[in-house]
Amino acid sequence: MIKKTLFLAIAFAVGSASLAAAQDAPRPVHEGPSVSIPVDQISFFGSGVKTDKGELQAGPAYGDLQHGRHGTFIHMPAGFVSPVHTHTEDYFAVVIKGVGANQLPGGKIIPLAAGSYWFQKGEEAHVTQCLSKEDCVFFIVQPGKFDYVPAK
Repeated sequence: MIKKTLFLAIAFAVGSASLAAAQDAPRPVHEGPSVSIPVDQISFFGSGVKTDKGELQAGPAYGDLQHGRHGTFIHMPAGFVSPVHTHTEDYFAVVIKGVGANQLPGGKIIPLAAGSYWFQKGEEAHVTQCLSKEDCVFFIVQPGKFDYVPAK
């Protein structure tokens, strides 16, 4: 009887402590209101990054790529090959349309079809390109602002 009472007391104390900790846990930070944006309503603008194939276009989904944390669609012309460059912040990318690639300078080119993913470490020189005959669209997420720093 004493063992059962002791067990119940311990179980109650642990359960109460867990409940109190859960109530004190920080609340999640939300990005803003829920939205749905059809693909034909994404507003793209010039990024300033250009080659003979054209200019990268950026289409914001959330946040502001020029000032901080963001999720942004990147439209890359077919055949576009970026000069070697870096970004200050890490970024995560998913191929939405076309076949792209992202590799270290002189590294193996791995074709990334729609649905593929890559992670780019900040401050690491790399090349990004659209391998397909159709334009590419990527979706990138960065914890800070987007920058494009040509490699030296």
